[in-house]
Amino acid sequence: MNPYRHWRIRRDDDRIAWITLDVACSPMNKLSVEVMTELATVLDDLERYPPAAAVFLSGKDAGFIAGADIEEFTRLDSPQKARELVGRGWELFNRLAAIAYPTCALIRGHCLGGGLELALACRYRVAVDEPATRLALPEVMLGIVPGWGGMLRLPQVTGPAAALDMMLTGKGVDARKAKKLGLVDECVPARVMHNAARALVLSRKPARELPLLQKLLNGPLKAVVARQARAQVARRAQQKHYPAPYAILDMWSKFGGNALAVPADRPTSLDAIVASPTTRNLVRVFFLQERLKGFGKDSGFEASHVHVIGAGTMGGDIAAWCAGRGMTVTLQDQGIERIAPAIKRAARVFERKCRGDKLKARMMLERIVPDVDGRGVRQADVVIEAIFENLEAKHKLLAALEPMIKAEAVLATNTSSLRIEDIGAVLQNPARLVGIHFFNPVAKMPLVEVVSAADTDPAMARRAAAFVKQIDKLPLPVASAPGFLVNAVLGPYMLEAMRCVDEGVAPEAIDRALTDFGMPMGPIELVDLVGLDVAMAAGKALTGAAAPPKHLSQLVAAGSLGKKAGKGFYSWHDGKAQKGKTGAVPEGLAQRIIQPLLDATRRCVEQDVVADADLADAGVIFGTGFAPFTGGPMNHLGARPASPKPRPAQAARALPRAA
Repeated sequence: MNPYRHWRIRRDDDRIAWITLDVACSPMNKLSVEVMTELATVLDDLERYPPAAAVFLSGKDAGFIAGADIEEFTRLDSPQKARELVGRGWELFNRLAAIAYPTCALIRGHCLGGGLELALACRYRVAVDEPATRLALPEVMLGIVPGWGGMLRLPQVTGPAAALDMMLTGKGVDARKAKKLGLVDECVPARVMHNAARALVLSRKPARELPLLQKLLNGPLKAVVARQARAQVARRAQQKHYPAPYAILDMWSKFGGNALAVPADRPTSLDAIVASPTTRNLVRVFFLQERLKGFGKDSGFEASHVHVIGAGTMGGDIAAWCAGRGMTVTLQDQGIERIAPAIKRAARVFERKCRGDKLKARMMLERIVPDVDGRGVRQADVVIEAIFENLEAKHKLLAALEPMIKAEAVLATNTSSLRIEDIGAVLQNPARLVGIHFFNPVAKMPLVEVVSAADTDPAMARRAAAFVKQIDKLPLPVASAPGFLVNAVLGPYMLEAMRCVDEGVAPEAIDRALTDFGMPMGPIELVDLVGLDVAMAAGKALTGAAAPPKHLSQLVAAGSLGKKAGKGFYSWHDGKAQKGKTGAVPEGLAQRIIQPLLDATRRCVEQDVVADADLADAGVIFGTGFAPFTGGPMNHLGARPASPKPRPAQAARALPRAA
C-alpha cells in the first residue's frame, strides 16, 4: 500500500526510484505545506533504503509543478510565519541537493516557482520539447522572492545574467531555450522522456559546470553584475512601488541567495516584503487573473476556424494572433491589396516568434487565407467583424452575413464604442450577436472584453468567452455601454491629460508624472499610439465633452495623427516617441489626471457594466496596465484616504503652467 497521500514511489529493476507527485483533489500539483511535509517523509524513507538514483516526475496531465500554494501566502500575517514557510522549503531543498546518488527532475508542462526550485535541487533536469513546457521563477510578479533555493541555484546553473533576467522579470523559457541556457541537461520528445531520464541518472556524470567567466560573475564580480542589474530594474520600476526585484538582487549579491539571512531591519528583508502593501496587492492581482481565466470554462465550445472581416491593423492582428494559436483563419476585405499588408505584418511576427525556424513560421502564415469573396464565412466557428466604426456599414455587413453563418457559430463585433444593441438591430436574431473587443496592440494586451447586450443569448456569451480563453487571452464579461469598461475609463483619463496640455503643461511632464505614479505609459504618448483621429472620434461619446481639447483639434486638422503619421503630440522615429526634457512636474499633476479614471471606474461598477469591483480592477489592470502594485483602481480608492474632490476649474488653477 502507498503510505503517502500526494506522492508515489516505484523502484525498477535498475534500482531507480521513480517519485511521482500527484496532489490529491487538485487538477494541478502545488507545493502546499502538507505536500512539502510529506516530501520530507519521502526523503526519510529514501535515506533508510537508498536507491541507485531517483527521478521526480508528475502524475498530472496539467504539468510538472505549478509552484507553491498561493492560498497559503494570503495567511502569512506576520514575519515569523513567512520565515517559517521560507525556512521549510529552503532546508528541504538543501537536503535534496545534498543527496549523494543522482537525482533528476523530469519536466513536462509548466515548472514554476517552487517547482523549478525543486528541479534545481536535483543533479539533472530533462525537459520535454512541447509547447506547454515552461520553466519560470515568477515570484517577483507576486511581490515575493524565490526563497526555496532559486536565488542560490539558478545563477549557479545558467550564470547570473540569464538567472537574473528570469528572476527579476518572472519571464519563463521553453524547453529548447532552457537547454540552450544550460537550465536543463536534455530537451527530448515525450516518447523518449523516461528513457532519457533513465540514461542520464545511470550515466552518473558530474553536474554541468559554468565556464570560468560565469563563475567569476557569480562570485568575485557579483557586485558589478548586481549594480548593472539594479540600474536596469530602476528604469522599469521604483523600489517604493515594487520592492521584490531589489530584494532579489540584495539577497543574491550579499546573502548567497538565502532570504533568511537578511537582517529584519533591511528594506530588502523578508519582514519588509511581507509588510509591503505591494505584496498583498500583487497576490490580489494574481487571484483576479485566475478569476478571469475561469470565464468560458463552463462551455464546451472549441473553435478551429475563424473568419475575420476587415484586414486593417486590428483585424489583421486578430487574424495573426488566432493563426499563431493553431487556428485556420480566413481574412476578408474588399481587395487583395487591402489584405496583403496584414499578411506581411503577420509574416514578420511569425519570423520573430519562431526565431529563425523558417519552416515553422511558414506553416503558421499558411493558416491565414486571403478571402476577398468571404467564402470562409460558411465554415467558420467564429466570425469577427472588425471594420471601421460606422453603424450603417456594420448593419449592411451583418445583414448579409446572418443567413450564411452556421447556427452554432459565434457572431461577434470588435466595436470599441458602439452599443451591441444598435449594431444587432438589423439582425433577424440579435440575441446571437456578442462583442469580442480586442485592444491594440493585440499581441501585447492580455484582456479581451466579451460584451453582452440586454438580450444577448447567455450561451453565446459563454462561447465567446471560451474562444477568448482558447486563444490565450483573458475574457472579461461586460455589459453593452458606451466604451464598455476599458475605453470608458481611458477616455476621461486621456481627456484630462490633453486639457493639461491646453493649459500649458508639457506633454513630457504629464507622461513623467503618470509613469512615476506607476502607469506603464504616459497618457499623451498613449493618445499618440491610439491615434489622434480615433481619440477625437471617440471622445464625445465616451466622455461627454462638449468640445475636444484645442491642441488635439489643431493636430488632427494638420494631419498629425500620432505614431501612424510620424507626428502627433510627439514626433515619432523608428517607432519611438521623441521626447524633450521633462522639466519640473507640477505637484498634484498625477492625482488630477488619474482622478477621472478612478471616478469612471466607480461609475462602471455602480452602473453594472461589470459584475463587481473586483472585475473592474481586473479589467482596468489587464486592459490599461493600471499600476498593478495598487491592486486596481477600486482597491486604490478604498486604500486612499478620502479628500474633497475639486471641480475641474479648481483643479486647473491648482497646477502651475509649464514654461
